[in-house]
Amino acid sequence: MTSVMWFRRDLRTADNPALLAAVEDGPTLPLFVLDPRLWDPSGPSRQAYLVSSLQALRRDVPVSVVRGDPVREVVRAAQQVGAERVHVAADYGPYGHQRDLDVEQALQDEGIELVRTGSPYAVAPDRIQNGSGEPYKVFSPFKRAWQKHGWRDPADPLPDDARWRHLKETVDLPTVDLPDDLELPEAGEEAATEAWHHFADQAKDYADRRDNPGVEGTSRMSHHLKYGEIHPRTILADLARRRGNGVDTYRDEIAWREFYADVLYQRPDSAREYYRPEFAKMTYDDPGEGFDAWREGRTGFPIVDAGMRQLRHTGWMHNRLRMITASFLVKDLHVEWQHGARHFLHWLVDGDLASNNHGWQWTAGSGTDAAPYFRVFNPTTQGRKFDPKAAYVLEWVPELADAEDPHEPSAEDREAAGYPAPIVDHKAERQEALDRYAAIR
Repeated sequence: MTSVMWFRRDLRTADNPALLAAVEDGPTLPLFVLDPRLWDPSGPSRQAYLVSSLQALRRDVPVSVVRGDPVREVVRAAQQVGAERVHVAADYGPYGHQRDLDVEQALQDEGIELVRTGSPYAVAPDRIQNGSGEPYKVFSPFKRAWQKHGWRDPADPLPDDARWRHLKETVDLPTVDLPDDLELPEAGEEAATEAWHHFADQAKDYADRRDNPGVEGTSRMSHHLKYGEIHPRTILADLARRRGNGVDTYRDEIAWREFYADVLYQRPDSAREYYRPEFAKMTYDDPGEGFDAWREGRTGFPIVDAGMRQLRHTGWMHNRLRMITASFLVKDLHVEWQHGARHFLHWLVDGDLASNNHGWQWTAGSGTDAAPYFRVFNPTTQGRKFDPKAAYVLEWVPELADAEDPHEPSAEDREAAGYPAPIVDHKAERQEALDRYAAIR
Protein backbone atom coordinates (compact mmCIF):
# COMPACT_ATOMS: atom_id res chain seq x y z
CA MET A 1 0.00 0.00 0.00
CA THR A 2 1.33 3.44 -0.94
CA SER A 3 1.06 6.21 1.63
CA VAL A 4 1.93 9.87 2.14
CA MET A 5 3.89 11.25 5.08
CA TRP A 6 2.85 14.89 5.37
CA PHE A 7 5.58 16.64 7.37
CA ARG A 8 4.73 19.76 9.36
CA ARG A 9 6.28 20.36 12.79
CA ASP A 10 8.17 17.05 12.78
CA LEU A 11 11.18 17.60 10.54
CA ARG A 12 13.20 14.58 11.67
CA THR A 13 13.57 10.85 11.12
CA ALA A 14 14.27 9.70 14.70
CA ASP A 15 11.47 9.17 17.23
CA ASN A 16 8.83 9.95 14.61
CA PRO A 17 5.82 7.61 15.05
CA ALA A 18 3.88 9.11 12.14
CA LEU A 19 6.78 8.50 9.75
CA LEU A 20 7.14 4.93 10.98
CA ALA A 21 3.43 4.33 10.48
CA ALA A 22 3.71 5.63 6.93
CA VAL A 23 6.68 3.46 5.90
CA GLU A 24 5.07 0.42 7.49
CA ASP A 25 2.24 0.83 4.95
CA GLY A 26 4.68 0.50 2.08
CA PRO A 27 6.25 2.93 -0.41
CA THR A 28 5.90 6.45 1.03
CA LEU A 29 5.73 9.92 -0.46
CA PRO A 30 7.40 12.38 1.97
CA LEU A 31 5.51 15.65 1.45
CA PHE A 32 5.77 19.22 2.68
CA VAL A 33 3.23 21.87 1.74
CA LEU A 34 4.28 25.52 1.72
CA ASP A 35 1.01 26.90 3.01
CA PRO A 36 0.66 30.63 2.24
CA ARG A 37 -1.47 31.08 5.35
CA LEU A 38 1.52 30.05 7.46
CA TRP A 39 4.40 31.14 5.24
CA ASP A 40 3.31 34.67 4.37
CA PRO A 41 2.83 35.99 7.95
CA SER A 42 6.11 34.47 9.13
CA GLY A 43 9.05 36.79 9.56
CA PRO A 44 12.42 36.24 7.90
CA SER A 45 13.81 34.26 10.83
CA ARG A 46 11.19 31.52 10.70
CA GLN A 47 11.06 31.44 6.91
CA ALA A 48 14.82 31.05 6.53
CA TYR A 49 15.09 28.52 9.32
CA LEU A 50 12.26 26.40 7.90
CA VAL A 51 13.98 26.27 4.51
CA SER A 52 17.26 25.24 6.15
CA SER A 53 15.51 22.60 8.23
CA LEU A 54 13.83 21.13 5.14
CA GLN A 55 17.16 21.10 3.32
CA ALA A 56 18.65 19.18 6.25
CA LEU A 57 15.75 16.71 6.28
CA ARG A 58 16.21 16.09 2.57
CA ARG A 59 19.63 14.62 3.29
CA ASP A 60 17.79 11.66 4.84
CA VAL A 61 14.34 11.70 3.25
CA PRO A 62 13.49 12.80 -0.34
CA VAL A 63 10.82 15.34 0.61
CA SER A 64 8.66 16.64 -2.24
CA VAL A 65 7.62 20.27 -1.73
CA VAL A 66 4.47 21.84 -3.14
CA ARG A 67 2.89 25.22 -2.57
CA GLY A 68 -0.75 26.11 -1.99
CA ASP A 69 -3.82 25.30 0.07
CA PRO A 70 -3.22 21.96 1.84
CA VAL A 71 -6.85 20.98 1.30
CA ARG A 72 -6.13 20.88 -2.43
CA GLU A 73 -2.44 20.02 -2.50
CA VAL A 74 -2.46 17.06 -0.10
CA VAL A 75 -5.36 15.43 -1.95
CA ARG A 76 -3.65 16.03 -5.30
CA ALA A 77 -0.35 14.57 -4.10
CA ALA A 78 -2.02 11.49 -2.63
CA GLN A 79 -3.90 10.87 -5.87
CA GLN A 80 -0.75 11.26 -8.01
CA VAL A 81 1.02 8.44 -6.18
CA GLY A 82 -2.10 6.34 -5.63
CA ALA A 83 -1.92 6.61 -1.84
CA GLU A 84 -4.65 5.13 0.33
CA ARG A 85 -3.50 6.86 3.50
CA VAL A 86 -1.96 10.19 4.51
CA HIS A 87 -0.04 10.10 7.78
CA VAL A 88 0.48 13.10 10.07
CA ALA A 89 1.36 14.00 13.61
CA ALA A 90 -1.74 15.66 15.05
CA ASP A 91 -1.78 19.46 15.11
CA TYR A 92 -3.53 21.16 18.03
CA GLY A 93 -3.03 24.80 17.07
CA PRO A 94 -6.10 26.89 16.19
CA TYR A 95 -5.35 27.00 12.47
CA GLY A 96 -3.68 23.61 12.17
CA HIS A 97 -6.46 21.74 13.92
CA GLN A 98 -9.15 23.15 11.63
CA ARG A 99 -6.93 22.73 8.55
CA ASP A 100 -6.53 19.04 9.32
CA LEU A 101 -10.27 18.58 9.72
CA ASP A 102 -10.77 20.19 6.30
CA VAL A 103 -8.04 18.07 4.71
CA GLU A 104 -9.47 14.95 6.33
CA GLN A 105 -12.88 15.63 4.82
CA ALA A 106 -11.42 16.32 1.37
CA LEU A 107 -9.39 13.09 1.51
CA GLN A 108 -12.38 11.15 2.74
CA ASP A 109 -14.39 12.37 -0.25
CA GLU A 110 -11.75 10.72 -2.47
CA GLY A 111 -11.62 7.50 -0.46
CA ILE A 112 -8.32 8.31 1.24
CA GLU A 113 -7.75 8.08 5.01
CA LEU A 114 -6.00 10.66 7.19
CA VAL A 115 -4.12 8.88 9.97
CA ARG A 116 -2.94 10.84 13.02
CA THR A 117 -0.10 9.30 15.01
CA GLY A 118 1.53 11.22 17.83
CA SER A 119 1.90 14.98 18.17
CA PRO A 120 4.64 17.56 18.78
CA TYR A 121 4.19 16.99 22.52
CA ALA A 122 5.09 14.30 25.04
CA VAL A 123 1.47 14.44 26.19
CA ALA A 124 -0.97 15.75 23.62
CA PRO A 125 -3.31 18.62 24.55
CA ASP A 126 -6.65 17.65 26.08
CA ARG A 127 -5.18 14.53 27.71
CA ILE A 128 -4.51 16.06 31.12
CA GLN A 129 -7.68 16.82 33.06
CA ASN A 130 -8.57 17.40 36.70
CA GLY A 131 -10.84 15.21 38.82
CA SER A 132 -13.92 16.89 37.34
CA GLY A 133 -12.84 16.13 33.80
CA GLU A 134 -11.94 19.78 33.13
CA PRO A 135 -8.66 21.14 31.77
CA TYR A 136 -6.24 22.72 34.19
CA LYS A 137 -6.04 26.50 34.28
CA VAL A 138 -3.04 26.72 36.62
CA PHE A 139 0.40 25.34 35.87
CA SER A 140 1.43 23.63 39.12
CA PRO A 141 -1.45 21.13 39.30
CA PHE A 142 -1.14 20.58 35.55
CA LYS A 143 2.54 19.72 35.98
CA ARG A 144 1.83 17.22 38.72
CA ALA A 145 -0.88 15.54 36.64
CA TRP A 146 1.36 15.65 33.56
CA GLN A 147 4.17 13.91 35.39
CA LYS A 148 1.79 11.32 36.82
CA HIS A 149 0.29 10.67 33.37
CA GLY A 150 3.73 10.08 31.87
CA TRP A 151 4.62 9.56 28.23
CA ARG A 152 5.71 6.88 25.82
CA ASP A 153 9.31 5.89 25.24
CA PRO A 154 10.95 7.24 22.08
CA ALA A 155 9.88 5.50 18.90
CA ASP A 156 12.13 3.13 16.96
CA PRO A 157 14.59 4.46 14.39
CA LEU A 158 13.58 4.75 10.75
CA PRO A 159 14.32 1.41 9.05
CA ASP A 160 17.07 1.35 6.45
CA ASP A 161 14.85 -0.36 3.89
CA ALA A 162 12.22 2.40 3.72
CA ARG A 163 10.97 2.87 0.16
CA TRP A 164 10.16 6.31 -1.18
CA ARG A 165 7.88 7.80 -3.83
CA HIS A 166 8.31 11.17 -5.54
CA LEU A 167 6.06 13.78 -7.12
CA LYS A 168 6.74 14.75 -10.73
CA GLU A 169 5.76 18.38 -10.20
CA THR A 170 7.22 20.19 -7.20
CA VAL A 171 8.47 23.67 -6.33
CA ASP A 172 11.91 24.80 -5.29
CA LEU A 173 12.44 25.78 -1.71
CA PRO A 174 12.20 29.58 -1.49
CA THR A 175 15.25 31.76 -1.17
CA VAL A 176 14.86 34.00 1.87
CA ASP A 177 16.81 37.25 1.92
CA LEU A 178 17.89 37.79 5.50
CA PRO A 179 19.02 41.17 6.78
CA ASP A 180 22.82 41.30 6.76
CA ASP A 181 22.97 41.64 10.54
CA LEU A 182 20.68 38.68 11.32
CA GLU A 183 22.50 35.42 12.03
CA LEU A 184 20.40 32.32 12.71
CA PRO A 185 21.40 29.05 14.41
CA GLU A 186 22.12 25.89 12.45
CA ALA A 187 18.99 23.97 11.52
CA GLY A 188 18.22 20.27 11.21
CA GLU A 189 17.95 17.06 13.16
CA GLU A 190 21.70 16.55 13.44
CA ALA A 191 22.17 20.08 14.82
CA ALA A 192 19.33 19.50 17.28
CA THR A 193 20.84 16.26 18.54
CA GLU A 194 24.27 17.82 18.95
CA ALA A 195 22.81 20.83 20.75
CA TRP A 196 20.89 18.62 23.13
CA HIS A 197 23.89 16.43 23.97
CA HIS A 198 25.97 19.55 24.61
CA PHE A 199 23.40 20.93 27.03
CA ALA A 200 22.40 17.65 28.69
CA ASP A 201 25.84 17.23 30.21
CA GLN A 202 25.35 20.64 31.88
CA ALA A 203 21.68 20.24 32.80
CA LYS A 204 22.47 19.68 36.46
CA ASP A 205 23.50 23.36 36.65
CA TYR A 206 20.47 24.68 34.78
CA ALA A 207 18.57 25.91 37.85
CA ASP A 208 21.53 28.02 38.95
CA ARG A 209 22.49 29.43 35.57
CA ARG A 210 19.28 29.79 33.57
CA ASP A 211 18.43 33.35 34.70
CA ASN A 212 21.82 34.87 33.93
CA PRO A 213 21.84 35.96 30.28
CA GLY A 214 25.56 36.67 30.40
CA VAL A 215 26.48 32.98 30.63
CA GLU A 216 25.67 29.94 28.51
CA GLY A 217 23.12 28.59 30.94
CA THR A 218 20.11 27.68 28.80
CA SER A 219 19.61 24.85 26.34
CA ARG A 220 18.80 26.91 23.21
CA MET A 221 16.54 24.00 22.17
CA SER A 222 13.39 26.05 21.61
CA HIS A 223 13.81 26.40 17.84
CA HIS A 224 14.63 22.71 17.46
CA LEU A 225 11.46 21.83 19.37
CA LYS A 226 9.43 24.34 17.37
CA TYR A 227 10.19 22.54 14.10
CA GLY A 228 10.22 19.06 15.55
CA GLU A 229 13.89 18.46 14.77
CA ILE A 230 13.89 16.68 18.12
CA HIS A 231 10.87 15.44 20.07
CA PRO A 232 10.34 16.39 23.73
CA ARG A 233 9.88 12.69 24.44
CA THR A 234 13.51 12.12 23.38
CA ILE A 235 14.65 14.86 25.74
CA LEU A 236 12.54 13.56 28.63
CA ALA A 237 13.91 10.04 28.18
CA ASP A 238 17.44 11.41 28.47
CA LEU A 239 16.55 13.53 31.50
CA ALA A 240 15.13 10.44 33.22
CA ARG A 241 18.66 9.02 33.33
CA ARG A 242 20.04 12.10 35.04
CA ARG A 243 19.73 13.57 38.52
CA GLY A 244 19.89 17.03 40.03
CA ASN A 245 17.83 20.10 40.76
CA GLY A 246 18.69 21.53 37.37
CA VAL A 247 17.34 18.43 35.64
CA ASP A 248 14.02 18.76 37.46
CA THR A 249 13.84 22.46 36.64
CA TYR A 250 14.46 21.81 32.95
CA ARG A 251 11.76 19.14 32.93
CA ASP A 252 9.42 21.80 34.28
CA GLU A 253 10.22 23.95 31.23
CA ILE A 254 9.03 21.14 28.96
CA ALA A 255 5.87 20.99 31.08
CA TRP A 256 5.32 24.74 30.62
CA ARG A 257 5.50 24.29 26.85
CA GLU A 258 2.91 21.53 26.99
CA PHE A 259 0.71 23.46 29.41
CA TYR A 260 0.53 26.46 27.11
CA ALA A 261 -0.26 24.18 24.16
CA ASP A 262 -3.13 22.71 26.16
CA VAL A 263 -4.39 26.17 27.19
CA LEU A 264 -4.38 27.36 23.59
CA TYR A 265 -6.22 24.24 22.45
CA GLN A 266 -8.90 24.81 25.09
CA ARG A 267 -9.08 28.55 24.45
CA PRO A 268 -8.04 29.24 20.84
CA ASP A 269 -9.29 32.82 21.23
CA SER A 270 -6.49 33.44 23.73
CA ALA A 271 -3.96 33.55 20.91
CA ARG A 272 -5.14 37.08 20.16
CA GLU A 273 -7.58 38.03 22.92
CA TYR A 274 -7.23 38.37 26.69
CA TYR A 275 -7.36 35.08 28.58
CA ARG A 276 -8.77 37.14 31.45
CA PRO A 277 -11.13 39.46 29.55
CA GLU A 278 -11.34 42.07 32.30
CA PHE A 279 -7.91 43.30 31.24
CA ALA A 280 -9.33 44.43 27.92
CA LYS A 281 -11.06 47.20 29.87
CA MET A 282 -7.78 48.74 30.96
CA THR A 283 -6.63 51.99 29.36
CA TYR A 284 -3.70 51.43 27.02
CA ASP A 285 -1.68 53.82 24.89
CA ASP A 286 -1.39 53.60 21.13
CA PRO A 287 2.03 52.46 19.93
CA GLY A 288 4.12 55.47 19.06
CA GLU A 289 7.68 56.68 19.29
CA GLY A 290 8.21 54.74 22.51
CA PHE A 291 7.17 51.52 20.79
CA ASP A 292 9.61 52.24 17.96
CA ALA A 293 12.39 52.88 20.47
CA TRP A 294 11.54 49.62 22.23
CA ARG A 295 11.62 47.63 18.99
CA GLU A 296 14.93 49.18 17.95
CA GLY A 297 16.70 48.79 21.29
CA ARG A 298 17.11 52.46 22.10
CA THR A 299 14.94 53.00 25.19
CA GLY A 300 17.84 54.22 27.30
CA PHE A 301 17.44 51.25 29.66
CA PRO A 302 20.51 49.09 28.90
CA ILE A 303 19.11 45.68 29.85
CA VAL A 304 15.95 46.29 27.79
CA ASP A 305 17.94 47.49 24.79
CA ALA A 306 20.30 44.53 25.05
CA GLY A 307 17.40 42.11 24.88
CA MET A 308 15.76 43.82 21.92
CA ARG A 309 19.05 43.94 20.02
CA GLN A 310 19.73 40.28 20.70
CA LEU A 311 16.31 39.45 19.26
CA ARG A 312 16.92 41.51 16.15
CA HIS A 313 20.40 40.13 15.46
CA THR A 314 19.99 36.45 16.41
CA GLY A 315 16.28 35.63 16.12
CA TRP A 316 16.35 34.60 19.78
CA MET A 317 16.16 36.23 23.19
CA HIS A 318 17.04 34.89 26.62
CA ASN A 319 13.89 34.00 28.58
CA ARG A 320 14.64 36.37 31.46
CA LEU A 321 14.94 39.17 28.92
CA ARG A 322 11.65 38.17 27.32
CA MET A 323 9.98 38.89 30.65
CA ILE A 324 11.89 42.13 31.27
CA THR A 325 11.26 43.57 27.81
CA ALA A 326 7.60 42.51 27.86
CA SER A 327 7.04 44.10 31.25
CA PHE A 328 8.66 47.31 30.02
CA LEU A 329 6.39 47.53 26.98
CA VAL A 330 3.15 46.78 28.83
CA LYS A 331 3.77 48.50 32.16
CA ASP A 332 6.26 51.28 31.42
CA LEU A 333 5.01 52.21 27.96
CA HIS A 334 1.39 51.04 28.56
CA VAL A 335 1.16 49.33 25.17
CA GLU A 336 -1.09 46.28 24.85
CA TRP A 337 0.70 42.94 24.88
CA GLN A 338 -0.53 41.93 21.41
CA HIS A 339 1.75 44.51 19.77
CA GLY A 340 4.81 43.07 21.49
CA ALA A 341 3.75 39.48 20.83
CA ARG A 342 3.49 40.22 17.10
CA HIS A 343 6.93 41.83 17.06
CA PHE A 344 8.43 38.81 18.81
CA LEU A 345 6.76 36.38 16.42
CA HIS A 346 8.12 38.34 13.47
CA TRP A 347 11.74 37.98 14.55
CA LEU A 348 11.89 34.87 16.77
CA VAL A 349 13.20 31.78 15.06
CA ASP A 350 11.45 29.76 17.79
CA GLY A 351 8.23 31.76 17.39
CA ASP A 352 5.59 29.43 18.81
CA LEU A 353 2.07 30.82 19.06
CA ALA A 354 1.15 29.11 22.33
CA SER A 355 4.39 29.72 24.22
CA ASN A 356 4.99 33.22 22.90
CA ASN A 357 1.53 34.69 23.30
CA HIS A 358 0.77 33.07 26.63
CA GLY A 359 4.19 34.11 27.88
CA TRP A 360 3.23 37.67 27.00
CA GLN A 361 -0.12 37.29 28.76
CA TRP A 362 1.69 35.95 31.83
CA THR A 363 3.81 39.08 32.03
CA ALA A 364 0.86 41.35 31.23
CA GLY A 365 -1.06 39.83 34.14
CA SER A 366 -3.92 38.66 31.94
CA GLY A 367 -3.06 35.00 31.43
CA THR A 368 -2.94 31.74 33.32
CA ASP A 369 -0.61 31.74 36.31
CA ALA A 370 -0.24 35.41 35.53
CA ALA A 371 2.30 37.45 37.41
CA PRO A 372 0.15 39.89 39.37
CA TYR A 373 -0.27 43.05 37.37
CA PHE A 374 1.22 45.04 40.22
CA ARG A 375 4.48 43.09 39.79
CA VAL A 376 6.31 45.58 37.59
CA PHE A 377 9.88 44.72 36.70
CA ASN A 378 12.37 47.47 37.45
CA PRO A 379 14.70 47.08 34.47
CA THR A 380 17.73 48.53 36.22
CA THR A 381 17.28 46.29 39.26
CA GLN A 382 16.72 43.27 37.02
CA GLY A 383 19.89 44.04 35.12
CA ARG A 384 21.99 44.28 38.26
CA LYS A 385 20.49 41.12 39.73
CA PHE A 386 20.72 38.82 36.71
CA ASP A 387 23.66 40.39 34.86
CA PRO A 388 25.82 41.49 37.78
CA LYS A 389 29.00 41.96 35.74
CA ALA A 390 27.09 43.58 32.86
CA ALA A 391 28.52 40.96 30.50
CA TYR A 392 25.23 40.65 28.64
CA VAL A 393 24.58 44.38 28.48
CA LEU A 394 28.04 45.10 27.14
CA GLU A 395 27.77 42.35 24.51
CA TRP A 396 24.71 44.00 22.97
CA VAL A 397 25.18 47.63 24.01
CA PRO A 398 28.96 47.86 23.51
CA GLU A 399 28.92 51.65 23.35
CA LEU A 400 28.63 51.59 27.16
CA ALA A 401 31.97 49.80 27.60
CA ASP A 402 33.54 52.89 29.20
CA ALA A 403 30.53 53.79 31.36
CA GLU A 404 31.19 53.68 35.09
CA ASP A 405 27.88 51.86 35.59
CA PRO A 406 26.63 50.15 32.40
CA HIS A 407 23.30 49.34 34.08
CA GLU A 408 22.58 52.98 34.92
CA PRO A 409 25.00 55.20 33.02
CA SER A 410 25.31 58.81 33.99
CA ALA A 411 24.21 61.61 31.70
CA GLU A 412 27.87 62.31 30.92
CA ASP A 413 28.58 58.67 30.05
CA ARG A 414 25.46 58.52 27.88
CA GLU A 415 26.51 61.60 25.97
CA ALA A 416 30.05 60.32 25.49
CA ALA A 417 28.76 56.98 24.21
CA GLY A 418 25.99 58.44 22.06
CA TYR A 419 23.51 56.40 24.10
CA PRO A 420 20.01 57.86 24.67
CA ALA A 421 18.56 59.11 27.93
CA PRO A 422 15.76 56.93 29.42
CA ILE A 423 12.60 57.50 27.41
CA VAL A 424 10.45 57.24 30.56
CA ASP A 425 10.74 57.68 34.31
CA HIS A 426 10.28 54.10 35.52
CA LYS A 427 9.07 55.09 38.98
CA ALA A 428 6.40 57.38 37.56
CA GLU A 429 5.27 54.88 34.91
CA ARG A 430 5.10 52.10 37.48
CA GLN A 431 2.65 54.19 39.50
CA GLU A 432 0.72 55.01 36.34
CA ALA A 433 0.42 51.28 35.57
CA LEU A 434 -0.83 50.60 39.10
CA ASP A 435 -3.39 53.42 38.84
CA ARG A 436 -4.71 52.03 35.57
CA TYR A 437 -4.95 48.58 37.11
CA ALA A 438 -6.80 49.93 40.15
CA ALA A 439 -9.38 51.49 37.84
CA ILE A 440 -10.52 48.07 36.53
CA ARG A 441 -10.36 46.11 39.79
